[in-house]
Amino acid sequence: MLRSLIRALPVTLALAGPAAALDLEAMTDAERDAFGNQVRAYLLENPEVLMEAIAVLDQRQAEAAAQGDSAMIASHAEALFENEGDWVGGNPDGDITVVEFMDYKCGYCRRAFPEVEELVESDGNIRYILKEFPILGEQSLMASQFALAMRELEGDEAYKQAHNALMTMRADVSEDSLEALAESLDVDFEAVQAEMDSPRVAGIIAENHRLAQAMQVSGTPSFVMGDQMLRGYVPLAQMQEMVAAQRAE
Repeated sequence: MLRSLIRALPVTLALAGPAAALDLEAMTDAERDAFGNQVRAYLLENPEVLMEAIAVLDQRQAEAAAQGDSAMIASHAEALFENEGDWVGGNPDGDITVVEFMDYKCGYCRRAFPEVEELVESDGNIRYILKEFPILGEQSLMASQFALAMRELEGDEAYKQAHNALMTMRADVSEDSLEALAESLDVDFEAVQAEMDSPRVAGIIAENHRLAQAMQVSGTPSFVMGDQMLRGYVPLAQMQEMVAAQRAE
């Protein structure tokens, strides 16, 4: 709270009135002390001014962050929306594109999973792109390698089946659990293993990490929705509101 008060002081002075136009550097020490006492007295008598200033400052910072995100999205549009290494679902001709950076071992990704599925399915006009972004250790990496290997070998439908299974898997990700998953999907696990270590799979993951760094994405889930970014879990209702707002623009 103290940091917010300090950051809001210039805005507070502006809201307080003409005193903000004074050149404090030109004042003597005594004049600055007197002015400081006057400001303090005013704020103690009118604390709502300070809260208003903090609200204005927060709004300005949020707007600046949103503008920065929009600029980053525009600068990396091709890598975000047209990368052939990504699985694309939903409506390929949808009027809104949602990109998700996800990790199979991320608890919030798992929490978001059914809600994102419902968002895309119930809306019917969303193009949905998955970015494999393993950041939580060896199990995360193995899971992403498995999913991507499935896509390379068996296509988009098999990838989505593997993705869904990995998102709901209760067991640790290991060679044994992945072999069991491959068997349940009627796929040769040895072929999947070989593809997991392929340059193609490694390149897709590395490219997603580079893109995430450029987009200032450091956690999962993170979403790009139109020209906006959402960092972290967002409930279904809020995502639906944001989709509606995007369409209204």
